[in-house]
Amino acid sequence: MEVRLAECAGFCFGVKRAVETVYEQIETGKTIYTYGPIVHNEEVVKDLEKKGVGIIENREELISMQSGAATVIIRAHGVPKEIYDILEQKGFEYIDATCPFVKRIHRIVEKESRNGRLIIIVGNQGHPEVRGIMGWCNGPVTVLETPEEAEKFMPKEGEKICIVSQTTYNYNKFQYIVEIFQKKGYNDSVVNTICNATEERQQSAKVLAREADIMIVIGGKHSSNTRKLYEICSRECANTYFIQTLDDLHLELPKAVRLVGITAGASTPNKLIEEVQNYVRINF
Repeated sequence: MEVRLAECAGFCFGVKRAVETVYEQIETGKTIYTYGPIVHNEEVVKDLEKKGVGIIENREELISMQSGAATVIIRAHGVPKEIYDILEQKGFEYIDATCPFVKRIHRIVEKESRNGRLIIIVGNQGHPEVRGIMGWCNGPVTVLETPEEAEKFMPKEGEKICIVSQTTYNYNKFQYIVEIFQKKGYNDSVVNTICNATEERQQSAKVLAREADIMIVIGGKHSSNTRKLYEICSRECANTYFIQTLDDLHLELPKAVRLVGITAGASTPNKLIEEVQNYVRINF
């Protein structure tokens, strides 16, 4: 039996950069907080908590903190502009670990909304990245998650639109939604803001899942990009498992299994991927 890892899996550039930033700051001996969990992976967050890193969950908690009492690291998903304003007003030292691909979206929506365009974000409204993007818009903003929502959406007559995407959104779905808008003939500006790492990860997972008898997807249960990998793999391979850690893996492999494929979300550490790979190789 072969165990094969997808060509693109695990930490992406933005997540690696954010996590390394926190570990570097721990070494300084300062009191460290992250604004929200630094990434969507419980194992990473637990390890940072053990090392004394606190989490500020929301703006109210930030406002209630003693001024300048700690170094605050802004999460990889980014935050609304208002959070930067509060940090500066209260005199906090802060380090911006927002993924550069997300930062690019902040600049786009800030500029386009100032120019009078309605901003449409294709993504999950409850996701911290999307909430952060919304917080950089200087005018009306709408979030659409599905093609069905795009079909029903009716802007005001003559309204100019700018369409962007959550960086981890499914690439094919985004293209489909864009086509819906184009068929309706709206005056729209489209910027594909899905990051290359997401496209590459989704494509390599799809290719592997087509060949695999069993597919294992590793990542945090709150991770948007990992859930999308699971959806993609499930369509290609009926026996697809979504796990957070090795403890979640309960496999009973029939003898006919030739290939077990493994992929992992952008917030999944290499150590965890290697543990799963080695376990499957040794035990089956």
